[in-house]
Amino acid sequence: MFTIDTKAEKKAKDKIQLNFNFFFSLLIDLAFLALIISLIYYPNYKRLDTVFTFVLFNVSIFLLTFLLNHIKISMGAAFGLFAVFSMLRYRTAGISVKDMTYLFIFITMGLLSGIQLELYELVIIFCVLFVVLIVLDTRILLKRESTKVIYFEDVELLHTDRQSELIEVLKQRTGLNIHRITVEEISYLRDFGMITIYYYE
Repeated sequence: MFTIDTKAEKKAKDKIQLNFNFFFSLLIDLAFLALIISLIYYPNYKRLDTVFTFVLFNVSIFLLTFLLNHIKISMGAAFGLFAVFSMLRYRTAGISVKDMTYLFIFITMGLLSGIQLELYELVIIFCVLFVVLIVLDTRILLKRESTKVIYFEDVELLHTDRQSELIEVLKQRTGLNIHRITVEEISYLRDFGMITIYYYE
């Protein structure tokens, strides 16, 4: 026997209910967000300006995903939003690959929290993510290599046979633990070269 839903019944089905799972999912999401930023991201990169972006993106994706999931809109729409946000580039300022990676991670966390997984599943997933970040972006397992682009005025030292001498000169001038370099550009007309230096912090 078929039944026809009335407008009132449909409205009741689409009504958003902020239940226990909503608040605890948000709490778990924000707790791991704070852990990653305070223990991994900020100690490594010392950038507070991007923290605002990370938190707002994470919470926005969480709320959008929760809303779309609750009112029975296709989850394809939520993943579409996820893809759009994850590929965003800022027009006013460049954003590094590391910052884009962290932004992608925080968007992922918001998405996973918003689809209302079981709380223990959410904790397990975030713990795995946290451990991977600890291992890969701290000095526990690997040395963290950084790069800088510098301009060097002595083009004679840029010859491939004199790279070890050039590295020693750059170490003395910068005080950095440089272990390799890449010569990006040489201008004999203006007598300078552009070099990428690689060093361990």
